[in-house]
Amino acid sequence: MKPNNYHSYNLHQLAKACQLCVQGRKSVLYLTGLCPRDCYYCPLSDTRKNKDVIFINERKIRNINQIIEEIKLSKSKGVGITGGDPLLKLKRTITAIKLLKKVFSNNFHIHLYTSLNLITKASLSKLSKAGLDELRLHPDLDNKSLWPKIKLAKNYPWKLGIELPCIPGYYKNTVELINLAHNHISFLNINELEISDTNTCKLSEHGFKTKDKISYAIKGSHQQALKLLAYIKINHPHLPVHYCTAKLKDSIQLKNRLILRAKSIKQPYELVSADGMLLKGIIFAGKKTAEKLKQEYQIPKNLISYDKPNNQILIAPWILLKIRKKLSHPSVIRAEYPTHDRLLVEEN
Repeated sequence: MKPNNYHSYNLHQLAKACQLCVQGRKSVLYLTGLCPRDCYYCPLSDTRKNKDVIFINERKIRNINQIIEEIKLSKSKGVGITGGDPLLKLKRTITAIKLLKKVFSNNFHIHLYTSLNLITKASLSKLSKAGLDELRLHPDLDNKSLWPKIKLAKNYPWKLGIELPCIPGYYKNTVELINLAHNHISFLNINELEISDTNTCKLSEHGFKTKDKISYAIKGSHQQALKLLAYIKINHPHLPVHYCTAKLKDSIQLKNRLILRAKSIKQPYELVSADGMLLKGIIFAGKKTAEKLKQEYQIPKNLISYDKPNNQILIAPWILLKIRKKLSHPSVIRAEYPTHDRLLVEEN
């Protein structure tokens, strides 16, 4: 098979959440880091895993208004609710879904990830009544006893899908699950297995290695995913499938979301780079120097600003490049993530 325009692979149309995701139009709402399972491949960071914390994208939040603000700044058309397992905090999850629908309208698309562990008729009914648009189940490939619960989730107006990491060596288990579920679900998502700071040791213990020195993707995951696609194409040709690669997540999904947020928050003296970073010039000098430069080089006032807390001058990078050799003060071009914390990427 050949990859699509997003460096991933699909049979039939992508699910609605995936369509918005590749456009950068989905915010990620972590409603808790608590989970009834302890998957060795879980990529959650130490700041989230097994902690009852709430994040919207990269931003830790303390009240619901911050969630609304972040979604607006990110120009999102929907959210993906995840964790941990959001069903461990069902009341919180229901409240969030209802509020987001009220604030952003019923067209605001909400999908949710959960394991089968906490699925009950009661929890499913509450999620459906709250307005959930898409439910993505994450069955445990080592615990087949819970697989029949998939049938419980199919009798609701949402789109029902299964989302799985592609774990090398689990081809037969995955095929067995697909054969059981294909008539009950609207789509299947397969994710290339990736290494993270928190799962490195456990993945190594299971014999997994990255496919090369610069990739986070696990060796063998890609090949197995393509094998699964070939199997589904022959045996379940009606089933929409999306194989989401590590490259899609980094070079498409995240980049597009960052670009949208960067354009929302950029100041007149900042540039948005091709990969969504915010670029600005900084001159390490005081207010008097800022006024002097403004007059001497006739710099428009919106392209130069004095940053009092840090005692430095913020200036459009294209202007700084023109005048830097004439300056008596040190200067840099700074690249920052357009996230709430403005994480520093580099300075030149």
